[in-house]
Parts: sequence; C-alpha cells; structure tokens
Amino acid sequence: MNMDTPGIEMPRPQIEERAGRNLSGWGMLGLALLLILAGGGAAAGGAVAGGTAAIGTGAAAGTVLALAGLVLMVGLTAIAPGEARVLQVLGKYAGTVREDGLRWVNPITERKRVSTRIRNHETGHAKVNDLDGNPIEISAVVVWQVQDTARAVFEVDDFVEFVAFQTEAAVRHIAGSYPYDAADRISLRDNADEITRQLSEELALRVASAGVGIIESRITRLAYAPEIAQAMLRRQQAGAVVAARQRIVEGAVGMVQDALGRLEAQNVVELDEERKAAMVSNLLVVLCADRDAQPVVNTGSLYH
Repeated sequence: MNMDTPGIEMPRPQIEERAGRNLSGWGMLGLALLLILAGGGAAAGGAVAGGTAAIGTGAAAGTVLALAGLVLMVGLTAIAPGEARVLQVLGKYAGTVREDGLRWVNPITERKRVSTRIRNHETGHAKVNDLDGNPIEISAVVVWQVQDTARAVFEVDDFVEFVAFQTEAAVRHIAGSYPYDAADRISLRDNADEITRQLSEELALRVASAGVGIIESRITRLAYAPEIAQAMLRRQQAGAVVAARQRIVEGAVGMVQDALGRLEAQNVVELDEERKAAMVSNLLVVLCADRDAQPVVNTGSLYH
C-alpha cells in the first residue's frame, strides 16, 4: 500500500504514536528515597542487635531495599516542555511520554529524546530549469514540526535529514513544473501564493511517513541564473515598453476621436477627409511621441 499523489509514491507508515505508561516522578522519587533509607536502617539495626545471624539478615534486607530504591530511581526521567520521550523495551516500541516535568517509567526502557518544537529549514540556492527550460535559481524556507514521534524515530534513520532532502526534492520539482514568467498560465513569479500552497501540499505528502507536519513554506529566492539574467531582463523591459506603448496608443486614439467628435458637434470647423487625416496624424504624433512636439504655426491658407 502506498500513499499516492501524481509523481510521488511514499510508503505508508507501519507504526503510530501511542501514549506510554508513566507516573509522576515525585512520588516515585520519594518512595525510592524511603527504600534506600529503610535499607540503611535495616543494616544498622542488624548491627545494633548483634550476632552473626542478625547482622547478616540486616545486611541482606538493607541491600535488597537499597537496590530496590536505586532501581526505582533509574526509572526517573525529566522531560522539558517541547520534548517527548520515545520508550522502547527490548527492541519493541512501548509508547511515548509527552507530559513535561519529572516522570517515572519502567526502569528497563530505553528512552529516546525527540524535540516537538517548531523548526525552520532553509534550502540552499538550487539551480534548476523551469518548465520552459530556462535556468533559474530558487530557494525556500519550510516551517515544520514533529507530530508523530514514533514515526519520526522508527520510520526513517534521521528525520531531520529526511526533511532536508525531501524539501530540496519538492522545491526542485515545483520549480521544474512551471515557467518562471508567463502571461497566459500559472508562473513562479506571478502566482506566488498558488505555488507556495502546492509546495506545502507536496512537502506534507513527502514527509508524512516520517511523522512530520508542514506548518508553512515560502519561496525566499527566485531569479534567473546569472548567465541569462541580462537577456531576460532586456526581454522583460521590451515587454514593458510594448505594453506601455499599447496603453498610450489606446488613450491617444480615444482623445483624437473625442476631439473630432466635439469639433463636428459644435460646428467649430468643417474638415474634409484629407484634412481630418492630417489632423489625426498630427494629434497622434503629439500624443504618442517620446519628446515634446515642436509646434509649427501656419500663417498662410489652410490649403497652402
């Protein structure tokens, strides 16, 4: 059985976190101290009573009680906030203790510390090709947290390293699935929210088997590779100039239409088709030129 998503196949986890048996450590600490003190008292009492049998009995009882107290103390473990202990008895998972403070568990258990605090991971600058084949540089930061300590310990060798590698793979996959810049489709530059949402979803699927949850992911660097950056910048500048010119021409045509319409409506002057064309040409030159137009005053006839 696999956890499937297009292009991603991760094995289903074989283990899930469960609560491990534990008690308050303060009560067990008090009991352990009482046993040790009782053992010392038994040994002292046998020595006071005198006689070989009494001394031997007192020493034996004292030793047993003291050893029992020491064994109880071995089960004490201090757990800080934001940490958990994964318990393992003779190779078998025995549960997880998440309660902070002084706790007591079975003395023969192996206790592995796992941090459940929120962590950040930032990828290095990866150079990949976008969907159009253009080399780009991209990096991202991921905020994550261990949610299932059993999976984090037993499903992967090193869950921190696992998150790092899977983040790198997800960032490269997302970068290669979309163009850097495109007007008619989703692109890395213009659709940051959609891209980061897909990155978070893909990461969550990749690291779920390790018991890790993704809180947030963000692209922190996105740029063309240095070898094509200048060429792409010129292309973007040319596109911006064309778009600006288009807006200017659209506005100029509207202004010319409005001017001709007002002249005709108010009977200011009557123009034949040839003069209308000349007027339109002059107005468009004035309105669309990069520089201020130099006016020419006609002192003669309109037709000469």
